[in-house]
Amino acid sequence: MRSFYHVFSPSGKSHSLFKLILLTVVVLFNVGYLPAKIRIPQLFSDCMVLQRDMELDIWGWADENEKVTVRFRGQYFDAEPDASGRWEVRLPAQSPGGPFVMEINEFVIRDVLVGDVWLFSGQSNQETPITRLVYRYPEINTSNNHNIRHFKVPTQESLSPASDLSDVKSKWVSGVASQVMQWTALAYFFAQEAYQHHNVPVGIIVSSKGGTAIESWIAQEGLADFPRWLIDKNALDSLRQIERRQCANTLSMLDVDGPDWTDIQVPGRWKDQGLQLRGTAYVAKTFTLPAHYDRKHAKLFLGTLVDSDSTFINSRFVGTTSYTYPPRVYDIPGGILREGRNEIVVKLTSNSGNGEFVADKTYKIIGDDLEIDLTGTWKYKVYKDLEEEKYLAEQLRNLRQTGSQLYNGMIYPIKDYKISGVVWYQGESNAGNPHEYKALLKSLINNWRSIWKQEELPFCIVQLPNFMEKRAEPSESSWARIREAQFETALEVPYTSLAVTYDVGEWNDIHPLNKKDMAKRLFLGARKLVCHEKIVASGPLYQSMQIEGNKIILTFSEIGKGLTCKGDELKHFAIAGEDKKFVWAKATIKGNKVIVSSPEVDKPVAVRYAWADNPEGANLYNKNGLLAPPFRTDTW
Repeated sequence: MRSFYHVFSPSGKSHSLFKLILLTVVVLFNVGYLPAKIRIPQLFSDCMVLQRDMELDIWGWADENEKVTVRFRGQYFDAEPDASGRWEVRLPAQSPGGPFVMEINEFVIRDVLVGDVWLFSGQSNQETPITRLVYRYPEINTSNNHNIRHFKVPTQESLSPASDLSDVKSKWVSGVASQVMQWTALAYFFAQEAYQHHNVPVGIIVSSKGGTAIESWIAQEGLADFPRWLIDKNALDSLRQIERRQCANTLSMLDVDGPDWTDIQVPGRWKDQGLQLRGTAYVAKTFTLPAHYDRKHAKLFLGTLVDSDSTFINSRFVGTTSYTYPPRVYDIPGGILREGRNEIVVKLTSNSGNGEFVADKTYKIIGDDLEIDLTGTWKYKVYKDLEEEKYLAEQLRNLRQTGSQLYNGMIYPIKDYKISGVVWYQGESNAGNPHEYKALLKSLINNWRSIWKQEELPFCIVQLPNFMEKRAEPSESSWARIREAQFETALEVPYTSLAVTYDVGEWNDIHPLNKKDMAKRLFLGARKLVCHEKIVASGPLYQSMQIEGNKIILTFSEIGKGLTCKGDELKHFAIAGEDKKFVWAKATIKGNKVIVSSPEVDKPVAVRYAWADNPEGANLYNKNGLLAPPFRTDTW
């Protein structure tokens, strides 16, 4: 049987025209049946991993009255958008496994796994691409694990919480050789550790940006104690209102008969009539044109204006002058004027605030047998107030330096995606101001636990590794103070762990390559926090000190099988007397304590361990093979 096209298709020159007509008919026939589109977050895409054993939120956006159905693992769930256009369904807790298919109306998401999802965040060491590590770990080239997955959140900064990620397309990739080069390094090794231990799928969401400070990752309410990082909300709202006003005040949208216009006399000075404005205003007048002058050419005499103007009649541009002095005489081309009602709009800018239609000048429309007087009552509407904008700009002068912008753009949009824990690796950018870091880190943890609605959300913190040249004598260190803030946070905040890494850094590279050992130590903490395994996940933790003569005796917790050192003797202990001058000390292990002394200090009062930017050689461990975090007994 021949098709409709073969039966009715003409030949010759009319062939192309026929195809166009046929296509038009098909489109018109089907237009009433086009389905309304919905939108879903980038996280919901092929290869994704959903968190096991938790109720799951699946959400997106749709047109008003659109019905949404989510189908997954033999069940379906219906939803409708709210007033803002957002819809949401809640799936019951899922057992691990896969691959599965999820359908959301017309979207079909394939190769979905259910397992453990982790959020990795921070700065450049969290960003380190796995391609940098291939020569060190050649097994990466033959990676063949399709059960570990990686999603990189696109970089996005925002002054207010964003509803979704940017339009830059990100996607889930797995740990097979053809895709593994798209991973970040720490995420890869952690995922491998987790999968080998639990044998369930692992998904890593990496939301990080190099060179960023911690305050960028905290919501505004979490920065209440740090005013310099707060955005002046009132000023920002006012600035946005101005922007909206200017958008609404475009020439094509002006309604000179609207209620938001104020009378003004022409000619006349702005200031004499109560208009205090350094900026731009629309000044408008309507006039009536007799029938015999419909669509004819005329001239506009607009006196002298202060300062610059652009002038329109019936929304058609007729002339502009960029400064005060020249008389305004503009041609009105044929076709612009029309019988009956017409309107003239002058967009007048006064940079000095002395706006004026100068007196004793001609304000008329003149043509053949036509003269229309334009003096008298006009109306005005402010378009741009430079003084107001200057004031608001001053209030917002620190806008680019305020906090929360990465939180708004890269954390808030994913807050409803369930996760089992967070790995935080950041601190380098805050080393210049370390005394605030503990408070900020605590605020970040509380902030994120709140938006994820998980009071016990595990946080695994990477302590900064060793970096920069080793110093010959004990000295102050901003990096040591950041490590201390990280250590104390892990001690004081429940459901947190610390991965100590000052033995795997590189003195001449802020981005050390040994992310594999970092991942192993992080996962020990994760096992204890998430799986509640009764294991030793930490090295010895300083607990207390006792002074006995010229010695200080240190006591530790988390000693596991006991204290030990790598090498012949303990290194990188320093001791000081009341003069607060630290010198290198002799330290020995006696049972589960460390005894510290120096012949240079008769009356010691304080001890520091591994207190340096680069504490190379510091070697206090427990017999479980875990390194003690740096510490000090003083508060100087």
